[in-house]
Amino acid sequence: MPRNLIVSGGVAHDFPATSAALADVLAGIGVESEITEDLAGALTSPPPVGLITVNAFRWTMDGDDFADERDRRRFQTPDSVRRTVLDHLARGGGLLAVHTASLCFDDWPEWAEIVGGAWRWGRSYHPPIGPAKIRLGAGHPIVDGVSDFEVTDEVYTDLDVLPDVEPLAHSGDQPLLWARTVAGGRVVYDALGHDTRSYAHPVRRTLLRRAARWLLGD
Repeated sequence: MPRNLIVSGGVAHDFPATSAALADVLAGIGVESEITEDLAGALTSPPPVGLITVNAFRWTMDGDDFADERDRRRFQTPDSVRRTVLDHLARGGGLLAVHTASLCFDDWPEWAEIVGGAWRWGRSYHPPIGPAKIRLGAGHPIVDGVSDFEVTDEVYTDLDVLPDVEPLAHSGDQPLLWARTVAGGRVVYDALGHDTRSYAHPVRRTLLRRAARWLLGD
């Protein structure tokens, strides 16, 4: 049975609920997930899994946003975490980064290069959570044959997306999903997933399952 490590936790989101929902989605294709909020401890050394999922909102918190949470939630990326992620990819492992993963590890510039994009404080933003029309592309097994859909979620806007990224889904002109190969492994970023309504949508569940299969080499 394929195994998945979900590193979870942070501010402004119900991460216990969304990580549990994500684990449930992937259990439907036989992927067994472990969920942890001990991000640094879990990634001290390469875990014995085929897939690492980042569903977290952990960063240095140097700005004014969430300053009241800084003492409790501030996260500086240890060298061990950086090595573990790169070693996992070098061994052909998969990395699924969802929603706030694009805001994580802001003191590690290579993280944005791995994910394919990043949230930039002062420029990136999102409208209030609400109905979002998602337009899917083609030419990749994650999206081929899947119809466009509407989901209640946040649409991350004006992310700093790398020029070589080829988006697989948009809302309006905003890219929200892509897949790429990095350092010998496979990476998918899915900007959706603010709360469990997103994970309950049948089309998004299909996309996440397809993403996991692709990341695991199926």
